[in-house]
Amino acid sequence: MAIATPNTGTSATASSTGQSYGAALATVTTLFFMWGFLTCLNDILVPHLKPIFDLNYTEIMLIQFAFFGAYFIFSIPSAKIIDWLGYQRSMVLGLLTMGAGAFLFVPAASVPSYPLFLCALIVLAAGITCLQVAANPYVTVLGKPETASSRLNLTQAFNSLGTFLAPFFGGLFILTQARKIEEVRAMAPDVLQAYRLHEAATVKMPYVGLGIALVLLAIAIGSFKLPKIPHAQHQIGEKVADSIWRHPNLIFGAIAIFVYVGAEVSIGSFLVNYFGQPEIGGLTEKVAASFVAFYWGGAMVGRFIGSALLQKVKTGGLLGICAICAAGLVAISMLTNGHVAMYSIILVGFFNSIMFPSIFTLGVAELGPLTGDGSGIMIMAIVGGAIIPVAQGWIADHIGIHHAFFLPVICYLYILFFALSGSKPNSERYAKA
Repeated sequence: MAIATPNTGTSATASSTGQSYGAALATVTTLFFMWGFLTCLNDILVPHLKPIFDLNYTEIMLIQFAFFGAYFIFSIPSAKIIDWLGYQRSMVLGLLTMGAGAFLFVPAASVPSYPLFLCALIVLAAGITCLQVAANPYVTVLGKPETASSRLNLTQAFNSLGTFLAPFFGGLFILTQARKIEEVRAMAPDVLQAYRLHEAATVKMPYVGLGIALVLLAIAIGSFKLPKIPHAQHQIGEKVADSIWRHPNLIFGAIAIFVYVGAEVSIGSFLVNYFGQPEIGGLTEKVAASFVAFYWGGAMVGRFIGSALLQKVKTGGLLGICAICAAGLVAISMLTNGHVAMYSIILVGFFNSIMFPSIFTLGVAELGPLTGDGSGIMIMAIVGGAIIPVAQGWIADHIGIHHAFFLPVICYLYILFFALSGSKPNSERYAKA
């Protein structure tokens, strides 16, 4: 289970050679954009498929369960693929797998079949997992180790650019004639089938176009000469006299990734339906989708700002401030109505911005030769995006969507604990001992 993220000393040596990694970093950044774009389209699929297949909140959140569950299943195989093929070929394979998943939306919409949509999402997510496993650690070695968190924040900003644009794209090409579930249930059987075929078909053209773009990007990445970093690849058969379980910052960090991704995805998944509630905004799905873009756009702006701030302030301190603000804003939204509830939940995206790269770098700190294994556990923890949205969907089915947001509040409070205490590496944790 090795994902190539080097120890600090090795990175420093690599960065001292004077080699410029600007072009390579720019190339890999396009991958961050693409998987951000495709991930955020799930937030459009949720309200789109819900009335088509007459699903409750728990059932529709299987979209996120299938998608993010793939991270848990495919992260270790992806790490092995990197051992065999190297970074660049693994990125190409990931893009081609994503393309295959996008093309599978055509038969899923032609039937139409909700299980087939979930299968397509699993294939798509398997490809994204391969990219995540390769690209996140790869970015950390393309420069000085002390600026790794800042650099990862910068590339993640372009990931957020993709998540910002996706709701506009989905609202324009996927969300068409919005209907309430009550209206769908009242349709005659033949009219209902025609409605399902028509509405499901709207995903075909967008996902075919995305599939073609992914194949072309795979060809481009395959032909580009990315720098090889041999010291950053796992040495098969290497034995280390240490254990990842002796590093509490990694364990606490994996849990932090789990709850962070779960909270961020869960909030984004519910926003269209949330903004459609009469007491919140009473918006149509297409209008609500444009507001979802501002939630993800806030993360983009925050990551550009965070990339600069993290070169001057401690990562843990900034992470703690963001966790407090995010928890407070979700609580405000949950306890209020109207525009206050809308804009407070949208603003959470800004404070989500630096969380993933900051938690990631703090979690793998001081692991030395075990850093690759630790990175694997961190990527697997993205499965939180599969579990927490389903849990919040179940809560929403029982107490309503408005008050179901207490679950993300709990998630952000844990991140606060991680920032203040759980993130301490062994050199600080056992310094007095």
